[in-house]
Amino acid sequence: MESTRQKKISRLLQKEAAEMFQQELRELTCGAMISITIARVSSDLSVVKFYLSIFPTAKTDEVMQAISANIVKVRYMLGKRIGKQLRIVPEPTFFIDDSLDYLENIDNLLK
Repeated sequence: MESTRQKKISRLLQKEAAEMFQQELRELTCGAMISITIARVSSDLSVVKFYLSIFPTAKTDEVMQAISANIVKVRYMLGKRIGKQLRIVPEPTFFIDDSLDYLENIDNLLK
């Protein structure tokens, strides 16, 4: 169960990270469209898990490798954006959110 503070911080991190990928970290997206569907913060606010939806799905591995290789840069840029609101910048981890692919698969099976 997330506390109110965790929910507020996760919303802030989700918004800032999404803007960061659209504006400042375009070279990591490899021409794909990235949207952050969920941001979950740990109870001690030291780790944030971002769930990414990547379109087109063919570039998923390429984008995830680029992000993983530049995780220090991503955390630094995130820290520059939220440095005034949070004392400690959480360590970001990225995961693929494949819920839309799952829904599309079920829809195709039902047709």
